[in-house]
Amino acid sequence: MTHTQLDAASASAGSIYWKRNLAVSLIGSFTTIVAMTLLLPFLPLYVEELGVSDHAAIVQWSGIAYGATFFAAALVAPLWGRLGDIYGRKLMLVRASLGMTVAISLMGMAGNVWQLVALRLFVGLAGGYASGSMVLVATQTPKERSAWALGVLSSGIMAGNLVGPLIGGALPPVIGIRGTFLAAGSMIFLAFLATILLIKEEKTPARKQAAKASGGWKAISDKRPVVAMLATGLLLMFANMSIEPIITVYVAQIVPVATEVTMISGLVMSAAALGSILSASWLGRLADRIGHWPVIAGALAVAGLLLIPQAFVTSSWQLIVLRFLMGAALGGLLPCIAAVIRHSVPDSAAGSILGLSISSQYVGQVAGPVLGGFVGGHIGMRAVFLGTAVLLVAGAAYAWMVRPRTTEAGSGSAARAAADQLDA
Repeated sequence: MTHTQLDAASASAGSIYWKRNLAVSLIGSFTTIVAMTLLLPFLPLYVEELGVSDHAAIVQWSGIAYGATFFAAALVAPLWGRLGDIYGRKLMLVRASLGMTVAISLMGMAGNVWQLVALRLFVGLAGGYASGSMVLVATQTPKERSAWALGVLSSGIMAGNLVGPLIGGALPPVIGIRGTFLAAGSMIFLAFLATILLIKEEKTPARKQAAKASGGWKAISDKRPVVAMLATGLLLMFANMSIEPIITVYVAQIVPVATEVTMISGLVMSAAALGSILSASWLGRLADRIGHWPVIAGALAVAGLLLIPQAFVTSSWQLIVLRFLMGAALGGLLPCIAAVIRHSVPDSAAGSILGLSISSQYVGQVAGPVLGGFVGGHIGMRAVFLGTAVLLVAGAAYAWMVRPRTTEAGSGSAARAAADQLDA
């Protein structure tokens, strides 16, 4: 047996430290996501504090500063994934946590809005702890537990997105905006220390040699499942984000009391995230038992059908319940996407392809609000719900059509074995 084949067998069995790595990655991802999102409630106030006075300019610069991180992260995610394949996934987490510690702390010392935007760009370029954790957990966890482990990690990431803005709304009145940035930097520094001291990654020279030789994409013998997962990740984020620009306006049409609009809008937005948090690990465990493809196709179809009644609700509680159920349906998609990619590519190319998957999700995260806002403004808000429903149902049909006809375990192992032969 060659070194590469031994490496593939080891990857399939997983690391003996996978539970510890999952726990540290979960805590570190939650911490870094909280630190990344806590600026949302006060970002316009900070832009104004940095010297921008015109209302339209404040809104514009806030959008630029917020989007800069995702734009930069989408560009470099495949690069960090490939470097992780070659030099180790733990090293990528150390790099990301240290870079984010420095950048977010410096945000609290920015002298003008240009410096703030530059630091937000730097966070996107140097960061990526949560996405790096997905790669580490996907490649270090035994294959038969991978979707469950990724579901647990996804729940932590989504919980960070939910808790971050709450903390960001509470801290600035107590310690000030600049002090909040420094506190966030300190939180990420603790994640940096935990990553260095506690995460154990099993690496082999064979995987490093195979990663250098493979170039990532060309190591995949059957690219159809991977292409389907890239499209599914983009569609997932598009569906989540396409509704965001119109939620407040839509809620205002069905809530009779104007003073309750913002509170109910927050509940509507949080309901989907809460549903995903509660369902991610359960759907991941279900996928490990019955297969990833049925869960992916079923989740997309159910979420698409749930969007239809959202276009015709007559009260706020109906919208909150439907958004919660939709979030619960979509909660298992991210772990299943990562698990399918993990099972369809050799270990030496896993980081590169998972990095591409992360980039596709960022594309959906950017395109969703842009197109959703355009359609909602020019055609109507119901068209956003119904159009997104059609896309999700079409995505479900596509995923079902391209699914491997053999058992997932067998096809995944066969694909990886063939690719490892190419690596050798």
